[in-house]
Amino acid sequence: MDDDYLPSTWDWVRDQVELYESSGGTEGLTLMDTGLPVVVLTMRGHKSGKTRKAPVMRVEHDGEYAIVASKGGDPHNPGWYWNLRARPDEVELQDGPKRFAVTVRELEGEGDERRQWWERAVAAYPPYEEYQAATERLIPVFVASRA
Repeated sequence: MDDDYLPSTWDWVRDQVELYESSGGTEGLTLMDTGLPVVVLTMRGHKSGKTRKAPVMRVEHDGEYAIVASKGGDPHNPGWYWNLRARPDEVELQDGPKRFAVTVRELEGEGDERRQWWERAVAAYPPYEEYQAATERLIPVFVASRA
């Protein structure tokens, strides 16, 4: 998937992905200065078809991962949200040195499964609660399972 990689236009995203990957998953493992762990998603762009990458908070449970499309409580979903929706079977996840193919599925509505994953996400990254309070949209949550 990396042959047609189009780096993010956001400096911090591009720099974090570069450090994470160039170190083999031994550096750049936390979100800026928070000390909280991240994983890197690799996905296919829904419009461009190019490979896109994004660091997201590490929310792992029993080998599956929550992917939270918070965008800091912005009223709009992050751009990568649409990539996951359009191509849920063309996703890779790197957790430290381990990189593997995943399939993602969005948890619709406010059912029990979504609530459980949301609680895990907030436990891993408490600002998610503030982000949800700052926006009228229900922040999307995906579950990534090994393909």
